[in-house]
Amino acid sequence: MEKIQTFLWYDNQAEEAAKFYTSIFKNSKIIGNMPGQNGKPMGVTFELEGREFIAFNGGPHWTFSGATSFFINCETQEEVNYFWEKLSEGGHKDRCGWLQDKFGVSWQVIPTALGRLMSDKDRKKAGNVMQAMLQMTKIDIKALNDAYDKE
Repeated sequence: MEKIQTFLWYDNQAEEAAKFYTSIFKNSKIIGNMPGQNGKPMGVTFELEGREFIAFNGGPHWTFSGATSFFINCETQEEVNYFWEKLSEGGHKDRCGWLQDKFGVSWQVIPTALGRLMSDKDRKKAGNVMQAMLQMTKIDIKALNDAYDKE
């Protein structure tokens, strides 16, 4: 068991959310369920990419906000496209690589190229990348590289 785990409070969709996330991430699994009422689990422990999460059916008292998000480091545009489409299904696509899934959980789907290009010592090139990114919804690696190469 990890010392610190992410605990996600849902109204009554914990099991649905755990199944949704484990269907998207390749290295994932449902670890166990906490018994609840009427045969429905009160909570579900699951793992995504080696990190454990607890999804809990706690009722409508708390909801998710964009103040907390999960950041996915993507190596390729194909990976960006995959997570962007899968996680935003039934949710909301936002600016600069942010989205909310159908449960209201916020995600950032970001190519590793963005950090590399924006931390370049040539501040003009890095600024061009920043300006390009600010115009995007889903992050486009080719467009970032084009902005970086712009004179």
